[in-house]
Amino acid sequence: MGALAPSVSAQAAELTFDLKIEHGKVAQNMRLIRVKQLDVVKLRWGTDQPLTLHLHGYDIEQKVEAGTIAEMKFTARATGRFPIHLHDARERASSHSHHEPPLVLIEVYPQ
Repeated sequence: MGALAPSVSAQAAELTFDLKIEHGKVAQNMRLIRVKQLDVVKLRWGTDQPLTLHLHGYDIEQKVEAGTIAEMKFTARATGRFPIHLHDARERASSHSHHEPPLVLIEVYPQ
């Protein structure tokens, strides 16, 4: 039998963050989320208006309707800083120019 490589997945966690968007903003204490590489990250979104969220770097888009909870789930494979921007529901999905600061910033640290 060959030698087994050490498993880093044993250190990965499943993390859930509940985020509420009101008037196009998230609470100040939820604007920076720090996780480790290979963590499974679940972002549960609530909003007061229909919108689309875009997680850059992972290229994930999530529509959120007012009064509902939408879930954005991903494994944090890439390290670095990844902004989540808000898109108005009326905005074209292919339009990704951003003049506003990110709604939330995800920082993924190496294992």
